[in-house]
Amino acid sequence: MMKSTVEVITRSPSLRDHVEEALASAIISGGLAPGELLTAPTLAQRFGVSATPVREAMLNLQKRGFVEPVRNKGFRVTDVSEEDLRTIVEVRLMLEPPAMARLAGDVPAGDVDGLRGAADRIVQGAAAGDLAAYLTADTAFHISLTDLLGNQRLTNLIAELRAQTRLPGLAGMLSSEELTVSAQEHHELLDLLVAGKAREAESLMRRHISHVIGWWAGRPET
Repeated sequence: MMKSTVEVITRSPSLRDHVEEALASAIISGGLAPGELLTAPTLAQRFGVSATPVREAMLNLQKRGFVEPVRNKGFRVTDVSEEDLRTIVEVRLMLEPPAMARLAGDVPAGDVDGLRGAADRIVQGAAAGDLAAYLTADTAFHISLTDLLGNQRLTNLIAELRAQTRLPGLAGMLSSEELTVSAQEHHELLDLLVAGKAREAESLMRRHISHVIGWWAGRPET
């Protein structure tokens, strides 16, 4: 499972960040299942790097609650409970939909093309079944939008909540209509924001976040 989710890294000025991003994407999407044991030597060989950036990445993932140390063995991918998902989603719903309502009509014209490109990359990642690209572009898109409000504390809070969010059913949704719909929602959100439709943008953002405890948790949505 991991081989199709984690890409080999050959050169990078920040190997730790790339290793962490690849592993986080695999854990978030369910490509690396809860209980799976990860060892620094094995991962270092797979990534084509030394064990040092792998260990550093694993320690960061431990802080995010994605893995836990196993004495003399490595790290084990942690489970994610329904309660964890529910509470994270609850807080995100308090912050992100109202933030998009505030942003409606105030997206600078000079930023629209860049945001449109990020939305395109989300759609492309979904179409290609590249969950790492999908999740990276998704985070960049939403954090860029929030950042336009000029409240760094809000941006940091939302970024932290997103960093903790797990989507255990996402890996099983490759090539699905649900993944396509979710990807396209980013273009729809941007269109609503540019058009100044605050209520509609807030409603769409609320539905979009709710996928975390719906489709991405392996549950149908009505």
